[in-house]
Amino acid sequence: MTIAILPVTSADIDAAARVIAPYAVRTPLLSPSVLNERMGTRIFLKPEMLQRTGSFKFRGAFNKLSSIPMEARGGGVVAFSSGNHAQGVAHAAQLLGMQATIVMPADAPLSKRERTKAYGAEVVLYDRDREDREAISREIAQKRGATLVRPYDDPYVIAGQGTVGREIAEDMAALGLAPDIVVAPASGGGLIAGVATAIKARYPQAMVMSGEPEEFDDHARSLRAGKREAHGSKGRTICDALMAAIPGEITFSINSQLLAQGITASDAEVGTAVGFAFRELKLVVEPGGAVGLAALLAGRIDVKGKNVVIVLSGGNVDADLFARLIS
Repeated sequence: MTIAILPVTSADIDAAARVIAPYAVRTPLLSPSVLNERMGTRIFLKPEMLQRTGSFKFRGAFNKLSSIPMEARGGGVVAFSSGNHAQGVAHAAQLLGMQATIVMPADAPLSKRERTKAYGAEVVLYDRDREDREAISREIAQKRGATLVRPYDDPYVIAGQGTVGREIAEDMAALGLAPDIVVAPASGGGLIAGVATAIKARYPQAMVMSGEPEEFDDHARSLRAGKREAHGSKGRTICDALMAAIPGEITFSINSQLLAQGITASDAEVGTAVGFAFRELKLVVEPGGAVGLAALLAGRIDVKGKNVVIVLSGGNVDADLFARLIS
């Protein structure tokens, strides 16, 4: 298969790793015996809930904000997000001395809204069903002379998220192992695009897969169709971080070439995975962050005889929802 020139390269991810190194947490690669025994093979988990702000989003946000020229930082930044990108941008702006305004859905988990404010950001709420968050964000950015920081369709953001894959590749190499399958959650596709770029640069034979909630499977549909397709769902999912309607243009230009397939898990399976992670692994994983683990536990992935890496992308979950899921 011939790979076209991609908008983000492994060199871009290496550069991002240098930028974020003084600030980001290098999260460990875990291989819990209870999971290995249950699945009958080697399973590795990348726990990004241990990252600053509780998710991988800090990586891409800090790399993007660091790229803004000093003379352009006075107007601050504007972002739109259901929560994790919001917190990543808010905290990155705080560290870099910039003002952040975050456009968030009114039904975003309260914990995510409050933590975003705690990082010093202004939060502007909108109606997810009736209003256009991008239009609102563009208007604010234009009025204030601010930089719009997109949640996934930006090369600097993708490169920052790609440091997750870079660390996986380095840690697997240190163990003398090659990853056969790598799974990461997908909403707009920035994380999986960055992870795939980093993994495939070092392990071209690895199968990289996107994980999504059932009925919000726009990546799986798009990969099968060979073009961007919206999922078309009008409902809701407990995976609030994974509700983008259609893959990003830049992210899909990468993912369409590097991903093997998309896999899904139901809300019930995700809830089971959240409970399993808490009880058996002592990890707090938000539903969107657990979709890959859910697919694994539900037998949606053929793991026999393979080294499998699952990215747990975040741990920002409302206490009430978490209590229901673990009980």
